[in-house]
Amino acid sequence: MTDTPVSLASLMTPSKTVAIDYPGYTGFSVDLCYLAREELIKLRKKCITNKWNKKTHQPEEELDDEKFVVEYTKAVIKGWKGLKYRYLEELLLVDISNLDPEDNLVYTQENAELLMKNATSFDTWVTDTIGDLENFTGDK
Repeated sequence: MTDTPVSLASLMTPSKTVAIDYPGYTGFSVDLCYLAREELIKLRKKCITNKWNKKTHQPEEELDDEKFVVEYTKAVIKGWKGLKYRYLEELLLVDISNLDPEDNLVYTQENAELLMKNATSFDTWVTDTIGDLENFTGDK
């Protein structure tokens, strides 16, 4: 054991990616990346624009929701496996009549963004899961 104090900064990691099973959908797991608070703040700042308020004659910060969803999705969803087309029918309004319901939707950045924007339950699960540090510490 050393007498030199260990710096907490040297132990911290800005992110960690873990495959987490999506509840209720057998075989569907999402590779989620935990972001430290500092990283989330940086991401949010990238999505803020300044608008001039004509009433108060002051600049106001405004979050660009569209840009935030794109940047947030890119930062926290790193992939998935096992997302069957039939699962999509329960997550959002889709027409899979020309597809085999047992086939999988391939992960792409665009597919992840569309799922986050249009499937409220998926978006909520991702946000809640990312917010729970226990999911990334191995102490589950």
